[in-house]
Amino acid sequence: MRTRPTLTWSAPGEALPRAGSLADVAEVLSRRRVLVLTGAGISTESGIPDYRGESGSLRRHTPMTYDEFTGSADGRRRYWARSHLGWRTIARASPNSGHHAVAALRAAGRVSAVITQNVDGLHRAAGTPGVVELHGNLDRVVCLGCRRTSGREELDARLRAANPDFGGTATRINPDGDVELAEDVVRAFTTVECLGCGGVLKPDVVFFGENVPRPRVQRCYRLVDEAAALLVLGSSLTVMSGLRFVRHAAKSGTPVLIVNRGRTRGDEYAGVRVDRPLGAALGELLALLAENPLPTTAAGS
Repeated sequence: MRTRPTLTWSAPGEALPRAGSLADVAEVLSRRRVLVLTGAGISTESGIPDYRGESGSLRRHTPMTYDEFTGSADGRRRYWARSHLGWRTIARASPNSGHHAVAALRAAGRVSAVITQNVDGLHRAAGTPGVVELHGNLDRVVCLGCRRTSGREELDARLRAANPDFGGTATRINPDGDVELAEDVVRAFTTVECLGCGGVLKPDVVFFGENVPRPRVQRCYRLVDEAAALLVLGSSLTVMSGLRFVRHAAKSGTPVLIVNRGRTRGDEYAGVRVDRPLGAALGELLALLAENPLPTTAAGS
């Protein structure tokens, strides 16, 4: 059973609960290893916009849904035409200071694991090991028929060959890897099928309205259960796929800390809530932690 996509969320009128400082976050990381959950806000400084910030893409476009992609050849053509251009921008993006800060925290033993809701691969590019990509990754493609997976570079070459005169001009990139594109350009685009069975090819990401694979969800719950605290970075937590882990942590008594620009759907569960842009905030957090060496027991746990 697929979930109904949640695209927007309205914050209540009351003030942010339990506001804190980066010193509060550093105090938690100085004595325990935490699980990090990141969202689109950590990638905005790499040139990839978020969905719901001040310049979020939901203000100008509706993301592809699972039902539209699987149920409509026109929907698939629209997605692949736009994503064919958008992928080049994603592939060229580089990790920013926020991604590198998370990698440094992981290497220093401050962070037990990283779960990301992003599909851009930038945490892996920054050198963070074992990242759980909750919503998949745009650099992989899966056949909905035979389930064969392949690399996005392979598909990119095939789409270039099938569309030698493709002259689309990309405007702004969206977090899901597509761009705005004129309809006449979309209609002229030719899609390709699976080389193995001739089935429909889909990026190996979770579309709106599609469920995250159960084994992946269960793994994330285990990571939450094993963590001493949960630190959310750059996510509005609007969609349940990320919010459920915050709720699970809070229900079990695991401290929740949130660093994000603007309100989040998980604010009521946070013991510490910091409203700051991530790049500068994480740089300051690293500086604060450098003054407090991690205890040997925590580093080895």
